[in-house]
Amino acid sequence: MDKSDQKEGKKNMFITFEGIEGSGKTTQIKYINDFLKSKGYDVILTREPGGTEIGKKIRSILLNPLNKNINSLTELLLYLADRVQHIKEIIEPALNSGKIVLCDRYMDASVVYQGFARGLGIDFIYQLHNILIPDIRPNLTFLLDLDPNIGLFRARKQIINGDRPSKEIRFEEESILFHKKVREGYLKIAGIDPCRFKIIDASLDENQIKNTISNYLLETI
Repeated sequence: MDKSDQKEGKKNMFITFEGIEGSGKTTQIKYINDFLKSKGYDVILTREPGGTEIGKKIRSILLNPLNKNINSLTELLLYLADRVQHIKEIIEPALNSGKIVLCDRYMDASVVYQGFARGLGIDFIYQLHNILIPDIRPNLTFLLDLDPNIGLFRARKQIINGDRPSKEIRFEEESILFHKKVREGYLKIAGIDPCRFKIIDASLDENQIKNTISNYLLETI
């Protein structure tokens, strides 16, 4: 299939962006959304949690720092509820119509945050996904890798500056050990599936990261 066919929407693609807090994935996914649209691609930009109206309500529970005592299994099930709604309402219809879907976090976040860092088990998360969401997997995942100390510094600076909603900082308040486990988990699963993951050095300048991702996509899609 040539590039003109792809731009006409005849080939779908599901691309996810993952990384620890403060890694810059949300900034980069917006850049890439604009970049792909400028190249003529039909793109949907979405996120987890909160990609749907129902998901926004779930997001308000999951990210609110007042809910710091939420049980780990409850946390996981809320993320999965958000994901099932998200897939049925947004992701699956978009892919079926030939669009490129860009998603800020997806199943890998559950594997890492709840399976690895919370200790629920990576295999357990995959088993639940295979039951609930058997056929929807990303074609490509950009992992913005960063030292958790730098990531948390960035995130907390954004909170102080008002660039992050104060009602969505529950994970920023987790210990540095938790965030180190998250990073370790991401690198572990990226190593298991190197064909899907593209690891990006998130300590680089924003424009360097944007150009790296953009150039990679031009060669890939």
